[in-house]
Amino acid sequence: MPTKDAGLLGLRIKELRKEKGLRQSELATTLHVSQQAVGSWETGRTVPGADTLNVLADYFNVTTDYLLGRPEKKDDDTKSNDIDDLDKMIDNARSFGGKQMTENDREIIKAYLKGFYDNKNQGK
Repeated sequence: MPTKDAGLLGLRIKELRKEKGLRQSELATTLHVSQQAVGSWETGRTVPGADTLNVLADYFNVTTDYLLGRPEKKDDDTKSNDIDDLDKMIDNARSFGGKQMTENDREIIKAYLKGFYDNKNQGK
């Protein structure tokens, strides 16, 4: 796994751990690994194996694709402006700029984007 991907995975693990209010040692105990292993994942020095990724995803109630920073599905055509894709991305967003996003924040962003794209599509 390239360093960039390992770094994103590490950031996701750290973010999810902190959201649960856990220390590295507590997550390590839950996963039956060392605290050093958790620290290495979070800094991107190492990457958890496939089995551990599945356990992490289940524990944090996210997908392995989310942990790895991947979209839910790959499309050959680039429909990234599709409002459904934006909805899914916003629904999965947990923070922005290092600050927690609430459900209300996500609803406001979705409403803004819907209005933006509705107005944009009327001009066509």
